[in-house]
Amino acid sequence: MSTNFQGAATDANRGGDGLADFDRRLDSSEFEQNPYPLYHQLRAEAPVYWSETWRCWILTRYDDIQTTLRDHRRFSSLGRWTTAMQPDLPAALWEQIQPLVGHYNEGLVNIDPPDHTRLRTLMQQAFTPRTVGRMADPIGQIVDELLDRALGNGCLELVGDLAYPLPVTVIAELLGVPIDDHQQLRAWSSATLEFMTTPRPSRATLLRSQEAMLALREVFRRLYVERRQHPDDSLVSALLAAEEEGDRLSEEELLSTCVTLLVAGHETTTSLISSTVYLLLKHPDQLQKLRENPALIESAVEESLRYEGSFQRSRRVATEDVILGGQQIRQGQLVLQFLGAANRDPAHFPDPDRFDIERQPNRHLSFGFGVHICLGAALARLEAKIAISTILRRMPNLQLAADAVEWENTLLRGLKALPLTYSDSVAG
Repeated sequence: MSTNFQGAATDANRGGDGLADFDRRLDSSEFEQNPYPLYHQLRAEAPVYWSETWRCWILTRYDDIQTTLRDHRRFSSLGRWTTAMQPDLPAALWEQIQPLVGHYNEGLVNIDPPDHTRLRTLMQQAFTPRTVGRMADPIGQIVDELLDRALGNGCLELVGDLAYPLPVTVIAELLGVPIDDHQQLRAWSSATLEFMTTPRPSRATLLRSQEAMLALREVFRRLYVERRQHPDDSLVSALLAAEEEGDRLSEEELLSTCVTLLVAGHETTTSLISSTVYLLLKHPDQLQKLRENPALIESAVEESLRYEGSFQRSRRVATEDVILGGQQIRQGQLVLQFLGAANRDPAHFPDPDRFDIERQPNRHLSFGFGVHICLGAALARLEAKIAISTILRRMPNLQLAADAVEWENTLLRGLKALPLTYSDSVAG
């Protein structure tokens, strides 16, 4: 595949004076805390926009994003996280980070059919509705244990006390990973993704991401060897045993995929749980609806995914010249899909900035679309529904402990912390 990162920004693409400083605003703290006003402006004035800073086409319309997620032939996942870095890096550094580059050219989320189809067929056996459904009781027990540990002080820091340890415990137990040190896993996960959060990662950032990624892969490499000799009921053992038409996962495929499952399997769910509780408390009319009709929990989670989805952006590499939104995207160029913008597109979501837990239909793109739609979506939904329902049941007088909150980066968007107060908690 040829690589061409230079884009001739036409006057139409520049979008007028209002977008003349878009690249600066994209990296601003204001955008990090609240990206939605800029999403709306881009969608209205320059929905297919060439960013010189990010060296990619930025998409903000639902239809364009859905098209590029669906069309894996013309918009490939291969090399989507590493291809754009190479032109800026010294040859010696590019050679030094080949383990990081190789990791992001392997595994389920970084490849296209037919290889992707083979891997997904092997893996989806562990994520069937029946398999996920059987996890409801264990998830409920973990939620209650975490709340029991946190309750008693009259305050709760939701991210650290529950929203993070719940999904990391679930995904680690599912994979069979020892979880003696949650904070170490969290540090490695965050560092692995760090290079993705900036258009031109520094040498130090790249090496930190690579070191963390290698540490996580080593965890799974040891597990791989152990499960080969002593199979158990973990997902790693199931993947080692799984065969489809005589095929199976190679060691490298398994390592890359398991790291991705561990990182994505808890980061996004952490954000989903904490964001949903925050949104309900900020919209007391919606919280009251849910308390009066607990069956609305499913649609409440879906609306939270739409309104404040944790996975804000994805990307693909064009495999050929394509015209999209009146702009010519050249072979080898990146398209950056702002999923958060698609989920606020008024062409698909009436009154998109309104949080409505009864919204129907609600075909958001927070879990992606097409062949790469999130394999663990059902598990994330289940964890969120159980956690939020239990929190509301056990803490009937839940309130925000602070007026302002701080959000993390715009790759995986989530609250850094969510301090809550409560009284008259219900035991068990």
